[in-house]
Amino acid sequence: MQLMLQEILESCKHLTRKGQVAQYIPALGDARSDCLGITVIDMNGHVFSVGDCQEKFTMQSVSKLITLMLALIDNGIDGVFSKVGMEPTGDPFNSIIKLETLEPAKPLNPMINAGAIATTSLIKGSGTAERLERILSLIRKLSKNPHISYNERVYLSEKETGDRNRSLAYFMRGIDIVKGDVEEHLDLYFLQCAIEVTTRDLANIALCIANMGKDPYTKEVVVPEHIVRIVKTFMVTCGMYDASGEFAIRVGIPAKSGVSGVIMACVPDRYGIGVVGPSLDDKGNSIAGIKVLEELSKRLKLSIF
Repeated sequence: MQLMLQEILESCKHLTRKGQVAQYIPALGDARSDCLGITVIDMNGHVFSVGDCQEKFTMQSVSKLITLMLALIDNGIDGVFSKVGMEPTGDPFNSIIKLETLEPAKPLNPMINAGAIATTSLIKGSGTAERLERILSLIRKLSKNPHISYNERVYLSEKETGDRNRSLAYFMRGIDIVKGDVEEHLDLYFLQCAIEVTTRDLANIALCIANMGKDPYTKEVVVPEHIVRIVKTFMVTCGMYDASGEFAIRVGIPAKSGVSGVIMACVPDRYGIGVVGPSLDDKGNSIAGIKVLEELSKRLKLSIF
């Protein structure tokens, strides 16, 4: 596995020159465009890492999976999906158009920004600090890393430049999707996106998802199985922004990307996978990271379809 991963990484490295790092969040623009790393962990705890796996990157949209888990735990399926839909969208992740034109007027799914903000608003707690701690606690448990925190600089950068997300949130308050203090919900959303992880952290989180919410080593139920099933379904249908259909055909495993260049993927009952490559394609996905996963899927016949 280690040798194969090294071969795949070397064959895909040149693709990092074909994309661009995210610029609309200024702090993300400082990332090294040539960075590329992958970690694979199997159900026996064997860890295989190549490339830039010690680097920390913010979770960005991968955090939407965690907040969806917590929102479902707090509110139940009906409570969450009365506010957010279950359908894929062909629009960009930060689009507002469907909120204005669809009936009923609610975000199409929890993986687009509007849906994720609505989902985050449903997480219970007495204030931003307590709600953030709940998000961090779950990520720390899933990743087996008690030291995970957020990047202050990225958080402030997102907060300063988050006008579109702010407009989405206030629009949703106007149509009764988001309730309460909009700025508090937005603050939590910007904080969750700025949580820092490595590819190993992502692979460990993905491994627990691959094992239907159970810690594969202790057998402890970390997230209820019915919630993990929902999360994995959204990873397949909506996890790679509006390139999710093509990814399902070419790679064929549940995955979620973020504009920092991270991708978290899982192979049911087999592997948890974490990838990072900050150079993005025009959909906002890691251009080399997608190719790494495509090659890995071909060689190991990972597709679930």
